[in-house]
Amino acid sequence: MMPRGLFLSAILGSVLIFSGIGQGQSRTTVSGETVYVPAYSSVFHGELKSEMSIAVTLSIHNTDMKNRIIIEVINYYNTSGRIIRNYIDKKRIILNPLQTYNLGVREKDTSGGVGANFIVKWNAAVKTNRPVIETVMIGTKGQQGISFTSRGVVISE
Repeated sequence: MMPRGLFLSAILGSVLIFSGIGQGQSRTTVSGETVYVPAYSSVFHGELKSEMSIAVTLSIHNTDMKNRIIIEVINYYNTSGRIIRNYIDKKRIILNPLQTYNLGVREKDTSGGVGANFIVKWNAAVKTNRPVIETVMIGTKGQQGISFTSRGVVISE
């Protein structure tokens, strides 16, 4: 019988292998998109009757070497699809070439739940490389630790 911690590590290792590694984005340049980014502020564990809280980092990487991009919307939603937080209020975030913007959701903030997500809207004055938008989730409980990533998916241009 596999110890619970080893089983959880094996499951999460599988998640990392199949959750986007090797999935490249199109090289097509665009001037703006809306991106859905999965984020988990907690995950089920054990007998799936309890949740483990985890911290979330959202990272937006401008992959263009010449042009800046403008982040217009970063909204955080919970499992039910209800908006929890608007991270940009009457301002825009300008990312210069190869610059990265990060924000975090604390481990103790479980308002997002197991199905949390971000909606990120960005644009540019000229067609640019698509940014890489992803979340990194990390949590610990006792001597157990988990970490995994999710890559954003374009839902509209």
